[in-house]
Amino acid sequence: MIAFWVIWSNGLRVFSASRYNAAMIDTDLTPIKENSPFAVLARMRRFVWLAFFVLFAFGTGLGTGWLIWGRAAPQMAAVPTAETQIQIPEELTRYEVPLDDDPVLGPADAPITLVAFSDYQCSYCKKWHENVFKQLMAEYEGQIRFIYRDFPLNQVHPQAAPAAQAANCANEQGAFWEYHDALFSYAYEMNTQGFEQYARDLKLDVAAFLTCFNSGKYATEVDADLQFAAGFGVSSTPTFFLNGIPIVGAQAYTVFKQIIDLELAGKLPK
Repeated sequence: MIAFWVIWSNGLRVFSASRYNAAMIDTDLTPIKENSPFAVLARMRRFVWLAFFVLFAFGTGLGTGWLIWGRAAPQMAAVPTAETQIQIPEELTRYEVPLDDDPVLGPADAPITLVAFSDYQCSYCKKWHENVFKQLMAEYEGQIRFIYRDFPLNQVHPQAAPAAQAANCANEQGAFWEYHDALFSYAYEMNTQGFEQYARDLKLDVAAFLTCFNSGKYATEVDADLQFAAGFGVSSTPTFFLNGIPIVGAQAYTVFKQIIDLELAGKLPK
């Protein structure tokens, strides 16, 4: 329809130009008065032709649309899901990730060490925390040592670093993981008032918490995690290292489960 309309438009322009040239050449033609019967008739003829062309273009469009959209839609190829079996590689690069002095959940001698570089303002990190983290820790109780390290994406998440500092202040009162869970609940705004309210909800010493937070005591600690991760090659959140094996993104529970089961069974390359 578009091609036809372009051609037809060009035809109109050519036709108009031919009439204009003929009028310029034939100097004996007498101008038609605006309100004369001839002028009215000419306008009526132009209107009829225009209406015909509009209806024709509309009908052509409907017909073309029916030919295209009336046919059965092509079937899309199946998209791999989290149920797809992980292929065991012949070689596997494992990275030595220092645990630093960051909060640890789980026994020191657990066969699985899972290090997470995460951001409290990252929606994907929240999704992973709610849909994967809790289930993993419950199903593999005593078998996972989980370490949380901060990787605040400051350019897009300006409150991620302050939230991480608040969690470290809560850690001083032995409530890191409770505060960690609270931050990912998004129950309050990511600001000083919200951080204080989380502390109140958890029955922390609010005065001590605010003294710690307002002093910026853990700003250097949070930034050190960020700089280390960036230098290590981490560029997005969440990023994990499972016994040194990198896993990027908020992968589904089944993905983590398959890797853990293979690792526990000794089927992954060392």
